[in-house]
Amino acid sequence: MAKPIMAIILAGGEGERLSILSSVRAKPAVPFGGKYRIIDFTLSNCVNSGVDNVVVLTQYNPRSLNDHIGLGRPWDLDRNRGGVKLLQPYIKRGRVAEWYGGTADAVLHNINVIERDAGDTILVLAGDHIYKMDYTPFLAAHRRHRADVTIAVRRVPIAEASRMGVLALDEQDRVTEWQEKPKVPKSDLASMGVYVFSKRALVRWLSDDRPDFGANIIPAMLDGGARVFGYRFDGYWQDVGTIQSFWEANMALLDDRPELDLYDREWLIHTRSEERAPAKIGPTAQVHRSMISHGCVINGTVVNSVLSPGVRVDVGAVVRDSIVMFDTVVRSGAVVDRAILDKEVVVGQGAIIGDGPDFDTPNKAEPTRLNTGITVVGKQSVVRQGVRLGRNVKVGEGVRAADFTSRVIRSGGTVERRPDRLAKGADDEDDDSVASAGGR
Repeated sequence: MAKPIMAIILAGGEGERLSILSSVRAKPAVPFGGKYRIIDFTLSNCVNSGVDNVVVLTQYNPRSLNDHIGLGRPWDLDRNRGGVKLLQPYIKRGRVAEWYGGTADAVLHNINVIERDAGDTILVLAGDHIYKMDYTPFLAAHRRHRADVTIAVRRVPIAEASRMGVLALDEQDRVTEWQEKPKVPKSDLASMGVYVFSKRALVRWLSDDRPDFGANIIPAMLDGGARVFGYRFDGYWQDVGTIQSFWEANMALLDDRPELDLYDREWLIHTRSEERAPAKIGPTAQVHRSMISHGCVINGTVVNSVLSPGVRVDVGAVVRDSIVMFDTVVRSGAVVDRAILDKEVVVGQGAIIGDGPDFDTPNKAEPTRLNTGITVVGKQSVVRQGVRLGRNVKVGEGVRAADFTSRVIRSGGTVERRPDRLAKGADDEDDDSVASAGGR
């Protein structure tokens, strides 16, 4: 009888390139595809592959992630044996509090959990990628090669390879060369950040002076003569680590034949889903090429957009080329164009989000993150009635109507909560009411 497999999901990443989307939650907890969270894809890959012993290592802003996963019931992981465990950094006796120093350091801090497990094989998975992968042939290749570690790899555009571990394989798929995030990649064959380790090798090679798998563990194993193999994967995989890639991955779901098929009955993506009424399309609504989640009420126009549960689009409002998250309200006459609205946002009457043709002026506060024309509005913000926001504008979390000092926010501008409101925690008298709280 085969020994059980343990999966360790690394879910503590800050994901700072996602700007304000990850300022209030860990990147794996960011909503995606309407009703899902990013981590749902890794969790679903586990259970669909028959792996039901899962450990999730959290760190940055874990509350939303913890609330979402809970006991693991949506993934059938609420079990007495195996199931899902959520582990966070802790203080050891006699040591100062410290966060994990890297991906391998996170696993090292929880090595006791691994050593107590009966299995001899450990899956180490990234919790912040969107992908569909059956781990069964991956595990089979690892055993066939009698490998110490097997790395899932795929071809990527050479322009993206510098953000990843790049490698070369021989005819037997053994890794012969490794570059970690090279400025000039020698290859377009890149690590997905998904590994299978033999437990013996993992315990041997983890150490305090090797905090990261890609930068430290894999090079050390290669130098030390370990059996390091690659596993070629050609299925769907996306690292939605930037605002642009996140927006593109959501928009790609609207294609006639999307590469990521959420409707595949043979490989369901499971999630925690609240009970809500069916989506309602009113008599004045026009909906084209969009995903409308349950609980939405549409009386305006929605074009080429992804709407999470509980979104309301009032009469005369237009949502176009946008991602609108849980329980956001777009009031009458408002226009939302090429934007991402976080949860529980209220867009006031006649406001315009994404105004004008100036796609190239980057956000002054975050020029490397907001520079492709996408305007982002933070969680529970109120966009003032009649305001016009240009491209690459950032509206921070919890902004209220009185925080807008001008009716026009030009492309590249930023609106944040006033410092005096941050101190007092007070709301403003001229605010539109915030949408009812609908989730984490």
